Amino acid sequence: MQFDVARAKKVKSILVTLPRPENDKSPYFALADKYNLKLDFRGFIHVEGVPAKEIRKERINFAEHTAVIFTSKNAVDHFFRVCEEMRFEVSAEMKYFCISEAIALYLQKYIQYRKRKIFFGKQTAKDLEEVLKKHSKEKFLFPCSDVANEETQNWLQENGYNSTPAVLFRTVISDITDLKDVFYDVIVFFSPSSVQSLYENFPDFIQNNTRIAAFGTSTQQALLDKGLILDIPAPTPTAPSMTMAVEQYIKLVNK
Repeated sequence: MQFDVARAKKVKSILVTLPRPENDKSPYFALADKYNLKLDFRGFIHVEGVPAKEIRKERINFAEHTAVIFTSKNAVDHFFRVCEEMRFEVSAEMKYFCISEAIALYLQKYIQYRKRKIFFGKQTAKDLEEVLKKHSKEKFLFPCSDVANEETQNWLQENGYNSTPAVLFRTVISDITDLKDVFYDVIVFFSPSSVQSLYENFPDFIQNNTRIAAFGTSTQQALLDKGLILDIPAPTPTAPSMTMAVEQYIKLVNK
């Protein structure tokens, strides 16, 4: 990993810009224990559901769709919330396409997993390419937020899939102004919206010796557009996950 030697100071604390996980299985906890780090989680953004009455105005008929594509657990939650609000009973024949196994398994919260047609990829819609080809005649519903995953949406359109984006939830900036006088060696970002939140809460933010970690090209670009130094990018060929990238960096600077 290439990094600025002048900025290569020991890492003692990390802020992850996500809500604290519900259990202790997150790899960040293992990372913190291994290197004796102060670890905090804080959601820089949160989501709010779009009411069913607003969705009706968009004239999206759920009953016309034979398959659903899920790219997040939020999408799963709000799809079934809206179905309940609309009193729409999801057909047992509905097919579910998820970008990861974790999201596919999350469906168990709402449906009998073994009795449904569920398919999943590794991490992106493109990973589903082979299985989607076998189901190309389906009419797909794509539940998303107001800052939709354009990469997925564009890929579906470019490859000729009959898909309908449905904005079921909105991304909202969280109030994090209480962090004004709290400093971390590393801050980890996962979305351009989190970068936006940083500057809406702290318009005069100065990076100084804080190292920035970011997952995904759109998040990285949002940080670079603000003139910040990107110290820890992910994914990379040697670090497919954010925690792996952070650990590689810590190994280099905490010698």
